[in-house]
Amino acid sequence: MKKEKKRLKVQIAAIVIPAALVISIVIFQFVFGAPENFIGGNHDNLPLQGNFSGTIFKGGFIVPILMTFLLTVITFCFERFITIGKAEGKGSSVKLIEDVKANLEKKDIKQAMELCDKQKGSLGNVIKSGLIKYQEVEIDTTMSKEQKTLAIQKVVEEATSLELPTLEQNLVILATLSSVSTLMGLLGTVLGMIRSFAAMANAGAPDSIKLATGISEALINTAFGIGTAALAVIMYNFFTTKIDSITYSIDEAGYTLVQTYASTHK
Repeated sequence: MKKEKKRLKVQIAAIVIPAALVISIVIFQFVFGAPENFIGGNHDNLPLQGNFSGTIFKGGFIVPILMTFLLTVITFCFERFITIGKAEGKGSSVKLIEDVKANLEKKDIKQAMELCDKQKGSLGNVIKSGLIKYQEVEIDTTMSKEQKTLAIQKVVEEATSLELPTLEQNLVILATLSSVSTLMGLLGTVLGMIRSFAAMANAGAPDSIKLATGISEALINTAFGIGTAALAVIMYNFFTTKIDSITYSIDEAGYTLVQTYASTHK
């Protein structure tokens, strides 16, 4: 089941970017490039005064690429919100750890497991895995106390290693796009400036349409690139902070389980 879920998530990640590219091209050509956005109904002319859609179209072929990056960032932000939100579970992690410790001190492992089930998050999953092993080693007479504590610790570490990849999945895409968006925006800016200087280099009066188009291309690509990169960086840092908080709680829970067993058993 876990392998199937992982495969499904990989497939979703592979579908999102091509789908975002197709959507971006359609919007770029048929919304931003609609004839009514330009003088004379022709997108080879300047956009109508104050027409933002036409101005974006003049950003050139780099714009749909940057739009793809933006849609990808937004999509994975929503996906991470949902996934990490589920991983956080319900209630306070500090209270859960304290309640589990209190139940273990009373030898009420069943109640501790029920608390984990109610939490419905990564912390609850890891603690429950440790509690199952906790229950097993309690009735095992062939192991020493040190072996039992190590066994509990090992199970907690294994459960943690299964939870963390799910939390960190797709964050590498946000990290990559935070850099690539800026570079792609810079490329569009350079291409726009080249077009602007080419228009100014004409003998006599500069070609005003080409000059305006080049400036639009430079500015629109700069705005899209910086905006997408800023969103990706902010959300990446937000999600990594959330994950660090969950990881810290899991580490604390594992330490509590081991120490509680060591202090309540001779």
